[in-house]
Amino acid sequence: MKYKDYYALMGVPRNATEAEIKTAYRKLARKFHPDLSKEADAETRFKEIGEAYQVLKDPEQRAAFDALGTGFKDGEEIRPRPEANGAYGSDGDGDAQAAEDFFSDLFGRHARQSARSYTPEWPGEDLHAKVTVSLEDIYNGAQRTLSLQTPVIDDQGRVTYQTRTLDVAIPKGILDGQRLRLASQGGLGMGNAPRGDLYLEISVETPRRYRIDGRDVTSDLPLAPWEAALGAEVVVPTPSGDVTVTVPAGSSAGRRLRLKGRGIPGNPPGDFYVMLGIVLPPADTDARKAAYAEMRKALDFDPRAHFYR
Repeated sequence: MKYKDYYALMGVPRNATEAEIKTAYRKLARKFHPDLSKEADAETRFKEIGEAYQVLKDPEQRAAFDALGTGFKDGEEIRPRPEANGAYGSDGDGDAQAAEDFFSDLFGRHARQSARSYTPEWPGEDLHAKVTVSLEDIYNGAQRTLSLQTPVIDDQGRVTYQTRTLDVAIPKGILDGQRLRLASQGGLGMGNAPRGDLYLEISVETPRRYRIDGRDVTSDLPLAPWEAALGAEVVVPTPSGDVTVTVPAGSSAGRRLRLKGRGIPGNPPGDFYVMLGIVLPPADTDARKAAYAEMRKALDFDPRAHFYR
């Protein structure tokens, strides 16, 4: 029989544990699966790996293989020596041939048949996708229907794609960049192994009038000069609905008003901030220019009074 170093085929040391052998097999079987690999000798390597795994995963077969000893080269013709107690008979040619037939059956025909009939098992791959939601969605929660195409291996071992539709609940308070894990909704496992998981990365589509910092949300509020000077009640749109905000008299541009607990929901929730800005009416008519001139006389205001101090 021709010797094959099953440990070398699997890329593990001779003292490898059962778990290490299993891990190596899963990695190599996936790498050289004929329908998944682009390697020229993928089919041959896949069969050899399956043959090696069948021997090394079985304690009795592995012990018999280890009993052959070391020092052989791949492809070298070997003839197992009879045991001292005569388990394989005498040194006669017939008994030696019987011993060779025993090992050939153990490590050749039996392992190859097992490898052909053995269905590799490993969990399905985890899949990743991105889902875009609105700021209102993360304030209130939402439902999304997703269509996913996932690779599967059919009964003939060919790779095909399966379209699946999933109803996904977007939880209230989830933040941009966070991930949702949908257990057992990933790629199909091989054999009886379970599916992988599906991870959805949340991307929040934010309207231009809002800025998000953690769970806090900020919006600019434009005011007329008299609203800032005299104070006003102003309706402010927020993702959770309109809110009436009291602008204190004497407010200046850049002042922030805090609406506690009206940010993105959470434990604790964030706050909503209103950033005040002052918008001047245009002086685009003679009447408006005259009004500005009268204001300048009436107010006698120097905006740079403290600028040079």
